[in-house]
Amino acid sequence: MHNPQNESRRRKRIISFLQNHSSFSPKIKMMPSRTLTPSALKNSILLFSFLLIIYLFFYYPSLHAPPRLLSSHVVTANPLTRRHLLFSIASSSSSWPRRRSYVRLWYSPNSTRALTFLDRAADSSSAGDPSLPRIVISADTSKFPFTFPKGLRSAVRVARVVKEAVDLTDEKAGVRWFVFGDDDTVFFVDNLVKTLSKYDDDRWFYVGSNSEGYEQNAKHSFGMAFGGGGFAISHSLARVLAGALDSCLMRYAHLYGSDARVFSCLVELGVGLTPEPGFHQLDMRGDMFGMLSAHPLSPLLSLHHLDAIDPIFPNMNRTQALQHLFKAVNVDPARILQQTVCYDQSSQLTVSVAWGFAVQVYEGNQLLPDLLSLQRTFTSWRRDEISPSPVL
Repeated sequence: MHNPQNESRRRKRIISFLQNHSSFSPKIKMMPSRTLTPSALKNSILLFSFLLIIYLFFYYPSLHAPPRLLSSHVVTANPLTRRHLLFSIASSSSSWPRRRSYVRLWYSPNSTRALTFLDRAADSSSAGDPSLPRIVISADTSKFPFTFPKGLRSAVRVARVVKEAVDLTDEKAGVRWFVFGDDDTVFFVDNLVKTLSKYDDDRWFYVGSNSEGYEQNAKHSFGMAFGGGGFAISHSLARVLAGALDSCLMRYAHLYGSDARVFSCLVELGVGLTPEPGFHQLDMRGDMFGMLSAHPLSPLLSLHHLDAIDPIFPNMNRTQALQHLFKAVNVDPARILQQTVCYDQSSQLTVSVAWGFAVQVYEGNQLLPDLLSLQRTFTSWRRDEISPSPVL
């Protein structure tokens, strides 16, 4: 039963206890507030940043590695070598015996991978010759249509060399670039390795050059790599192209050459030409002195149509002249045909040197642009043209 008097007595006892034991109540000392000065805050941030950088440097080394470039010119992690290129040479049983000497100039079995594609077996004199590439007999192409008037049906077979070369190569073999050319094409392999190393072979690249003739280029909108001068396809693109090539060839029976067929199939894949002026179709005839002595600064990559030009050095046949050129190539391939101009003020002479090829001496101090211009020592590839119209 609630008793008001008892409750009043309890309240008085509690109040009395608190008053008698007030010394036990906690005494809180109020400290003055402190704020960080700007200099202290700055030092704290710097210390934290320094510790964070040390942590990231040791635990995340990839963060201080150079970033992967996004441009077309990419230096890959593993340097490109001669063994990363596979050369595919289009030839025939009739032309191979007389042109294989050209291939010997640049092919090295110890450092160069190459295949020679023939329509059928040639003479047995080159069988097993270690100084020449392995011979492959191309597959039958009779099922593919060919309707170009007066053209050569072998253009279909040569176009399919792209597919056959890829199919013969294991993906684990380390081939990063497929290079294509003719049996009368001379390649400058070290220069080609250096040039292709600018590109990321894991991306789609079609690398080559136009013809020297305007009319030939105009037919293909200046976007086709001419096959005789040689062209290169990155391994990633080559495998996709090989899978689509046969069905694509069915649509282009009306075209003339193999390179036009390959170009058309690449266009369907959305791939354009990446030009490298060092590839030379040489759609010219006669004396190449004017063209070779005014070579551009880009490295020399190939020369084609060797049977249609004069020997590039006097008193030699074509093969001997090229062997003579390769003496300089083997010493310093990157400098071959590179032009250097010197002035002799005392004698009033100008000297132009195309390294490994020619020395020209002029009276007086000649202007440099005049020395870089092309001398018309050659004639047009088409005999019915009055004068050549080179595009260099």
